[in-house]
Amino acid sequence: MSKFLSLMTLAATGALMLCSPVSATTASETAGEGKVFTAEAMHKLYRIGGIQLSPDGKHFIYTRTMAQLEQNNFYSEIMVGETGKPGSGRAILGKNAGHSPIFLDDQTIAFVSTKGDKAQIALCNLDGSNLRVVSDYDFDVIDFLYSPDRKKVVVIREVMLPEISKEENPDLGKQTGHIYDDLMYKHWDEWNVSVPQSFIATVGTDGNVSKELRSILNEGELFELPTKPFGGTEQLSWTKDSKQIAYSCRKKVGKEYAVSTNTDIYLFDLQSGKTTNLTEGMMGYDTNPTFSPDGTKLAWLSMEHDGCESDLPRIFVMDMKSGKKTFVSKDYEYYPQQLGWCSCGKKLRFVTPDHGTSNLFSINIETGKAEQMTKYDLADVTGFAGEGKEMLLTIQSMAEPTSAFAYDVARGEATKLTPDNDAFLADYTNVTVQRHIVKTTDGKDMITWFILPPNFDPSKKYPTVLFCEGGPQSPVTQFWSYRWNFRTFASAGFIMVAPNRRGTIGNGKEWTEQISGDYGGQNIKDYLSAIDYAATLPYVDKDRLGATGASYGGFSVYYLAGHHEGRFKAFAAHAGMFNLDAQYLETEELWFTNWDLGGPFWETDKERVRNSYSFSPHHFVDKWDTPILCIAGGYDFRILYSQGMQAFNAAQLRGIPSRMLYFPDESHWILKPQNSVLFYRTWIDWMNKWLNKK
Repeated sequence: MSKFLSLMTLAATGALMLCSPVSATTASETAGEGKVFTAEAMHKLYRIGGIQLSPDGKHFIYTRTMAQLEQNNFYSEIMVGETGKPGSGRAILGKNAGHSPIFLDDQTIAFVSTKGDKAQIALCNLDGSNLRVVSDYDFDVIDFLYSPDRKKVVVIREVMLPEISKEENPDLGKQTGHIYDDLMYKHWDEWNVSVPQSFIATVGTDGNVSKELRSILNEGELFELPTKPFGGTEQLSWTKDSKQIAYSCRKKVGKEYAVSTNTDIYLFDLQSGKTTNLTEGMMGYDTNPTFSPDGTKLAWLSMEHDGCESDLPRIFVMDMKSGKKTFVSKDYEYYPQQLGWCSCGKKLRFVTPDHGTSNLFSINIETGKAEQMTKYDLADVTGFAGEGKEMLLTIQSMAEPTSAFAYDVARGEATKLTPDNDAFLADYTNVTVQRHIVKTTDGKDMITWFILPPNFDPSKKYPTVLFCEGGPQSPVTQFWSYRWNFRTFASAGFIMVAPNRRGTIGNGKEWTEQISGDYGGQNIKDYLSAIDYAATLPYVDKDRLGATGASYGGFSVYYLAGHHEGRFKAFAAHAGMFNLDAQYLETEELWFTNWDLGGPFWETDKERVRNSYSFSPHHFVDKWDTPILCIAGGYDFRILYSQGMQAFNAAQLRGIPSRMLYFPDESHWILKPQNSVLFYRTWIDWMNKWLNKK
């Protein structure tokens, strides 16, 4: 729970005017007959990420990663290209040389080298020459952040937590037990045996990083910096004079951590050693601190409520001299997912989901006026780099994977820089993506995506599958996912229907917040409205409908199994909540269930609690009558595999055709290449068996 225009067209034209929306349909018919896009094909694509722009704007860095099916792993490469030459990206340093590359200056790249026994900070020239490892620690460097004057660097590493079993039993050197006296002993996909922490090292005139480290946190503090599971260097920001660091941290452990999202922005002064809480009294997530180009202001994202991980992220700016805080985005309901300053220091840029797609926006910090910079209605802008008139964007869609683009702010033009996948994809017939507006039971307009099979023939009838989004507060935009890849599903012959049901972000705050405490209510009606609308279309076979989803989407499938009134002929649920009573005691981030369900199931005096737990799918197994596939991972500590096993056992005991796919080495996501292929094969076989029965 809670984290596209056709790029082939872009490859052909070289550029796209972003000042007007792209077409609402990605046509595949003109592509002609091609290969069938399978899970195996999906894993032969380069995964583009980590884009960075050089200070002079002439070069860019990105990483590309490729799955190796036979070896069941991945390799990655650091790529360097010229912004004025699309397709100029070239690999430096070889495969698996390192990660997290940045420009240290116009001609120097810094990155985490993984070639030695321990991951260390390394530097090289743009062509990979003059490679030198500049740190020598007895631990792995996770990431780093150089100061503006390049005389200091933040070094991020894992710090081991005390283990009661070893401290109290030093004579049992081979015992494997763990003893816990508090919560948060597990998190997402790992046992909590260490925390990431940030330290400051000095950088010599020769570029070497000192072994002596100074902790940003106080001695003995075992807090996460950056915060797990998704935080990185974007949670730290140096002042322009390199004398202070702003950072985001939740200074809590154990049960306090498990029930709170109260993350604050702190300012650490290197000379005095003093730490100041800049957001004291602001009770939700305060994250992504970033200083303005002149260093006089600090911007960050702030959620209002403690315990609501999907609250509206508000943009705040603080004047560092006066300490005055300004709520810049008070007139908007955006959900920024990245935040950066314009070079003028008067505007902030951010990416946000907005009515079905994610686009780049800017907001004036003085007037609070926001402006939409890109206007894709069939594409997602997923990230940006650069602060001037020339920027880099990453763009993806349900039809095409991520690529990097050079973006001219003034002209509104984007030019594709990374055609790394174009030649491979040219052999495969693409899918068609359509935006439909579905009326909900309460008269609202719901954006619903339809992904149609390659060489779609409107005179035929197709089996159709409803996609149930996770989160539950996640956007259903034009995302490309290796976990839930619509192109792969649709290429197997299924129409996929993906509604922005109640709870999804990017459709207004009220739309998002409605779902909390109402898991079996309006959003379920929204799902049914979407599939009922689909069933009226002449090319949808209303007698061959399925439903699928993961996480909250898995819950949705389990709930629909007891409430679909004969609509569906097959279900497939991955990592879904089945028994909400058990879920409350099994999960780790209790702030989520406290907020969305209202609290623990035993607090029956609360109406919201009674209502929430009454929706638990396990209460309605007596109404199950449809074949169901249950999928779970052994390292999923968000929604334990026991939830999927309970659902499978219930179906088996009821005599309902059912199958369980269990991955002992996967978590909330299926990440290993061969496991991913097995997932797609099993899912497609299951849906074919029950939706294509003769």
